[in-house]
Amino acid sequence: MKSLEMPEVRRACQAIVIGDAKDLAIQAESLGIALPDRYFGKPETVQPDPISPVIFDTGAIDGNIDRGRVSARAGRAALAAVEASVTLWKAGKIDAIATAPLNKEAIKQAGSPFPGHTEMLAALTGSSTFLMSFFARELRVILLTIHVSLRDAISAITKERLLCALETADRELRRFGIKEPKIAVAGLNPHAGEHGLFGSEEIAEMSPAIADARERGVDAHGPLPADTLFLRAARGEFDAVIACYHDQGLVAVKSMAFGDSAGVTLGLPVVRTSVDHGTAFDIAGKGIADAGSMTRAILLAAELAGKERQARDTLMSRHQKRQE
Repeated sequence: MKSLEMPEVRRACQAIVIGDAKDLAIQAESLGIALPDRYFGKPETVQPDPISPVIFDTGAIDGNIDRGRVSARAGRAALAAVEASVTLWKAGKIDAIATAPLNKEAIKQAGSPFPGHTEMLAALTGSSTFLMSFFARELRVILLTIHVSLRDAISAITKERLLCALETADRELRRFGIKEPKIAVAGLNPHAGEHGLFGSEEIAEMSPAIADARERGVDAHGPLPADTLFLRAARGEFDAVIACYHDQGLVAVKSMAFGDSAGVTLGLPVVRTSVDHGTAFDIAGKGIADAGSMTRAILLAAELAGKERQARDTLMSRHQKRQE
């Protein structure tokens, strides 16, 4: 609600707020913010407004929600909003989705088989290959593994997985306007294994994947020591870094730009961004949450949707010229 009050957000996009209208009204009143006065309940009737946001009412909350408490009721409301966003995209009503945080325990209580937004959106859009990434000013970090234990993450670092990630990252970065992406891979072990002294994963799995990716036209580099790589990328040496596991990448992102970064799911047919933080139940309902990352997620969604459209138009123009 705070983000939608920002002039830069109003200029960047025609926003559709997806959620339970009654609950949104309660939140708006508590914040002293005027609620959008245009409501829609069916995808086919939705009409974005060039001047102010509109609401798509999921009607998903039956009863009251206790702020800051995990509940199946709140989980069902969150799931309904995610499902509605994909329905609106499939209906051609939206170009991009910017998601607020949801509570993973709540959606589990609501019966969801998915650990979070990303996996759910992939299933709803029929995407088998996807990557979670974070854009933090000049730093772009792509995660090779996401919400798994460190032990499982290490086991998951295979030549096939990394090669697929490099090809997906290369294709998606081009989709969003980077013509010749230069992608670095962070080593798993200290000093990127130091030629096998501190671990064999770099030699056995990672270096062969990078070599194969280069043969397929991907400008891939590494594996490189993670302790200096993220700084090098932030200074412009690389367009993106692939991190081996969740915290390896997210510590760098949040240290450099917490609250001013946003997640981007690569590999989905729809542009999807997200905040860089969780639900903050300790301050839920108090009206004091920082809207910086939500604002950044919305602005980035609009920016990437524009770049995607521009890249698509360029390809169509080239195709028409070749036919002529």
